[in-house]
Amino acid sequence: MRTTLNLSRFYKACNPSYTLNIGNVLDRQYYIDFADVRGCKIVEELQRTICRISPDEPTCQLFTGHIGCGKSTELQRLKTELELAGFHVVYFESSQDLDMADIDVSDILLSVARQVSVSLEGIGIKLKPGYF
Repeated sequence: MRTTLNLSRFYKACNPSYTLNIGNVLDRQYYIDFADVRGCKIVEELQRTICRISPDEPTCQLFTGHIGCGKSTELQRLKTELELAGFHVVYFESSQDLDMADIDVSDILLSVARQVSVSLEGIGIKLKPGYF
């Protein structure tokens, strides 16, 4: 199947400050798998650790890279894969929730707690005030 290239959309997809959402059909067509360049299939490795090795236990994994290298796009891809596997994923962009010029560890922890709370309430799970 051949698709027509929309140059404006392609340019937007190549913008390092724009995150491709692999769950979106329009974005998916612009995704390029750089696993060969990176030397590993990072999303598959993270997914395997979460789904198979430790599905009932929390995991802590470091995922870093330079600005614009595709971290957020790969995390969106992981989110989509985990949701397809039946996991509830809480994804948010810290820059939308925090003042990146004046940030403290407690700000990050409170932001994560708030986002988890909002996400759980969004699927009908009510948290008691003493939980956080």
